[in-house]
Amino acid sequence: MIMAYIMDSEPAMDVYDPTCGSAGLLVKCELTLAEKMKAKGITTYAPAQLYGQELTAETWAMAKMNMIIHDMEGEIEIGDTFKTPKLRDASGKGLRKFDRIVANPMWNQPDLPEEIYANDEFNRFPAGSPGGKGDWGWAQHILASLKTGGRAAVVLDTGGASRGSGNANTNKEKDVRKWFVDKDFIEGVIYLPENLFYNTTAPGIIVFLNTTKSPEQKGKIFLLNASNEFEKGDPKNYISEVGIKKIVETYQNHEIIEKFSIIVSIEEIIKNDYNISPSRYIHTGSTQEYRPIEEILIELAEVEERASEADVKLKEVLKSLGF
Repeated sequence: MIMAYIMDSEPAMDVYDPTCGSAGLLVKCELTLAEKMKAKGITTYAPAQLYGQELTAETWAMAKMNMIIHDMEGEIEIGDTFKTPKLRDASGKGLRKFDRIVANPMWNQPDLPEEIYANDEFNRFPAGSPGGKGDWGWAQHILASLKTGGRAAVVLDTGGASRGSGNANTNKEKDVRKWFVDKDFIEGVIYLPENLFYNTTAPGIIVFLNTTKSPEQKGKIFLLNASNEFEKGDPKNYISEVGIKKIVETYQNHEIIEKFSIIVSIEEIIKNDYNISPSRYIHTGSTQEYRPIEEILIELAEVEERASEADVKLKEVLKSLGF
């Protein structure tokens, strides 16, 4: 519900999920809109218009059924969004644009050929290919599908926030992340607790995109480290209603809370080589600081790579000196 609350849909808005699965995120956006209207005492309003695309036929059928069960109307297409987006504009040649987008695409999707990025008929990928992982490819598709003034929330692998940072070599994923930061499209990032998702124990991050930041937001990124905001569950952890409220209100108000949330300038992000992970800037304060194994392994690999490069250069110098 965190994404749905923060997206804060308004009546009649177009809400889209390019990897909609069984349409759970779309349903939540409609439910939070109904909750907001009820709190305002408004009983008659135009519901949000829901749109999605799903690759798997069985899951697509579940999404259609989910719409019926919740008495919601949604246009759910079937097919590979990345290769063939089905939701087009009136001309049929361009992408349809949306007010809000929510998505939890497959993390680190590996099977996305360079040709898709280079030859895309919709010009969805101005930052180019992120290399062997598709996270920032999805982020580019989502950004291309937003209306002016639109906002999006997309769940990515935690490594997508930091891979390549601190590495002297060229890294395509970091280059795409750099493009997003330099263009000031990243509104905020939330670092989630571990073991929330059924297909992985990794924590994940939510990246919020904004095509038109307010003057107060420009040149800044709001970071929130929610890694400790969870309750133990079996088999999965979960965030309580109190925890959800804390995260949502803190994000919506861009409130700075020690060891929880911070506003970081783009200049600071650049100094940290385009690392946008909240865990890089916000320490939770435990006596033994928690860090995900994946993030540590990524940094170790980068350190080893730099050490190897230094070793090669040292050998070249020694060779030139006759050793």
